[in-house]
Amino acid sequence: MRTHTNNELTAKDVGKKVALVGWVHTRRDHGGIIFIDLRDKFGLTQAVFDPDFDNKHMQEADKLRREDCILIKGEVKARKQGMKNSKLPTGEVEVFVNHLQVFNKAQTPPLEVDDRIEANEDTRLKYRYLDLRRPIMQKRLLVRHQLLQEARKYFTKEGFTEIETPLLVKSTPEGARDYVVPSRVHPGKVYALPQSPQLYKQLLMLSGCDRYFQVAKCLRDEDLRADRQPEHTQLDFEMSFVTSKDIRTFVEGLYKALFKVIDVEVKTPFPKLTHKECMDRFGSDKPDLRYGLELTDTTTIVKNSDFSVFKDVAAKEGVIKCINPEKDLGRKEIDAYIEYCQQHGAKGMAWMRVTKEGLESNIAKFFGEEVKKKLLEATKAKEGSILMFIADTPKRCNEILDKLRRKLAEDLKLVGVKKFAPVWIDDFPLFAYNEEEKRWGPEHHMFSMPKEEYVKDFEKRPEEVKGDLWDLVINGLEMGSGSIRVSDPALQERIMKFIGMSKQEAQKKFGFLLEAYQYGAPVHGGMGMGFDRLVAVMCGLNDIREVIAFPRNKAAENPLDDSPSAFEQEQLKELHLDLDATAKKNIL
Repeated sequence: MRTHTNNELTAKDVGKKVALVGWVHTRRDHGGIIFIDLRDKFGLTQAVFDPDFDNKHMQEADKLRREDCILIKGEVKARKQGMKNSKLPTGEVEVFVNHLQVFNKAQTPPLEVDDRIEANEDTRLKYRYLDLRRPIMQKRLLVRHQLLQEARKYFTKEGFTEIETPLLVKSTPEGARDYVVPSRVHPGKVYALPQSPQLYKQLLMLSGCDRYFQVAKCLRDEDLRADRQPEHTQLDFEMSFVTSKDIRTFVEGLYKALFKVIDVEVKTPFPKLTHKECMDRFGSDKPDLRYGLELTDTTTIVKNSDFSVFKDVAAKEGVIKCINPEKDLGRKEIDAYIEYCQQHGAKGMAWMRVTKEGLESNIAKFFGEEVKKKLLEATKAKEGSILMFIADTPKRCNEILDKLRRKLAEDLKLVGVKKFAPVWIDDFPLFAYNEEEKRWGPEHHMFSMPKEEYVKDFEKRPEEVKGDLWDLVINGLEMGSGSIRVSDPALQERIMKFIGMSKQEAQKKFGFLLEAYQYGAPVHGGMGMGFDRLVAVMCGLNDIREVIAFPRNKAAENPLDDSPSAFEQEQLKELHLDLDATAKKNIL
């Protein structure tokens, strides 16, 4: 139907007869001459209905409104001097119309199809098909597409085969709740939707596929936040006969290629930090390295002060850490940060100002000159800045200071949107102790290999054991996790036994994998990398819903199609389901 898209016409096309299609973006009537901006996913073109050029369609043009879907034909002309728009690729020309066809009229849209005016979340999600017409949303979908194509190209060049794994699988423990699908033909049994392709990609390595990748849908029934959805997309891959260094080198090459899509050059190799370094210096295993604001552990210094709060915490094996924003803050600002820390679980936040005379605050009198001197040396704090202290258990202290660090960076405008800081986090603990259940569990998942020096006796020193596993973090967000997998069935059974899984339970849940290991398993490893998060970061966003075509809201609902929805009683009967009293109230 069209000869050009709405971003193509330039001064070189003056005099051409063209046909364009799209939606009416804006309409303006200038003394009987009607101007419209015609929009498609590619851009905008200005069309002119001038009775002196052609008067057959003036009445129809007068009735055009926003979002009417139309076709126009006409002649390309140069815009008059002073009327050119340098912000548009088509800003030097306009199309004088001699033919108009209205495909469909539009009602007044419930939201503006305009990047300058953003509707509230529920309206945007309910009328997502209108929201997606906005140029910024089209651009984000295009970036997503380009990244996906570049990824497939890179994987193929490196000898990978794209293989799909099942969406109806056996329920296995992977850290989050499963979405379940009742079976009609097997009463009382269910399928699970995969939280990841973890077991199947390992089976593909046992199948001799050597290098597998997949653009995988992962589904997890967990509480939502800005970077989490019930279903998300992973760039998932596995490699045989490799070391962890081989895998990370491959990923660095992949990311280098992907960032070129947005004209950004990332330096390789990426820096590497151990898990302990991250927790000590940033209070998080997902540090944002675009700015400093590192933490200083002052426990051994301040426990010798007369400040009872610090002394009591130190005596209970807690920690006292400090952050220095390197900026003087007023008392109102300090009080606001104290309140912020309390909102996130802190009992309070102590502080001292660095002045010519030394450290000053209402608690400074409890600190001797020698302690103050050591504090200044440890923090390297300069005059005109503030020391902020949190005293608590190591876990809570780190959590609070991580949030405070991010808040300070945002308030002080230390974060550059177009700056990217990738980092590998290595030497993760293989196990984590569950205080509630009083037992050890896997830090990531039970299929990660312990580092070689711990294989012989990990059961005797679980708190020391490091796994051959790692995370990739960019700008404070986890982009993906990977590991060398356990390929020795005896070692896998030992790990399962150690985390409290009986041999019978292991066989019931993972027998198919353990049996496959009996037939010559290769050494293998891989990663699952969050694709939605990557696209969001590249677009300068924190919310992955902005780069997903049809996301869900914070309650895991889709206002567009009203899912989840109730089932008819007959459907429930076919699936052999009997819902509880609460659920029955929702049956249609």
